[in-house]
Amino acid sequence: MKSKQDSLEYTDKVDRLAYLYELDNQDHIDLYFGDEAGFPLNMNVPYGWQFADEPIRILPQRGKQVNVLGFMKSTGDQVHTVSKEGTMKAEFVVEAINSWRRGLRKPTVLVLDNARIHHSKLVKDCLAGWESENLYVFFLPAYSPHLNRIERLWLKAKQRWLKPTDYADLATLKAALAEIWAGFGDTFRVAFN
Repeated sequence: MKSKQDSLEYTDKVDRLAYLYELDNQDHIDLYFGDEAGFPLNMNVPYGWQFADEPIRILPQRGKQVNVLGFMKSTGDQVHTVSKEGTMKAEFVVEAINSWRRGLRKPTVLVLDNARIHHSKLVKDCLAGWESENLYVFFLPAYSPHLNRIERLWLKAKQRWLKPTDYADLATLKAALAEIWAGFGDTFRVAFN
């Protein structure tokens, strides 16, 4: 992916992101990272073990998944999520941002990747209105998922926090995800260096 990056844009945006971290650390702004993730019923198993006499069966259920749009504080101790079955469209993203921003108390920067949905006409049409209410959107450089801190949340949820039994059916998966989001910051944490 590095070969597809514009090195000048990348350097500029990394420097600007460092400045945003500094403003956040000085409590001048709140810095959040936003992104979407899909949690399909055909679970991700990065590792596992079982007792020799205890078989584990997981039946694949293709096509069913919970899609989540999340906004995570840069410190990794707060998250706001909205879940949906089916395809996420620009209208859903705008509604979710509008709902989330009502709870903001000071100037806030929302860091987003360059997914097509984030650059839709509907989202672009909302940017000026959000800025007038002290919500600013900062787009990461292209092909830089490593700069989006919420990616680590999705990874931990999929590889560490969800258990094989959570994939029994869609209702069970939704309940397990709701438990993770409700316990985020206490029971479930993401640490950054």
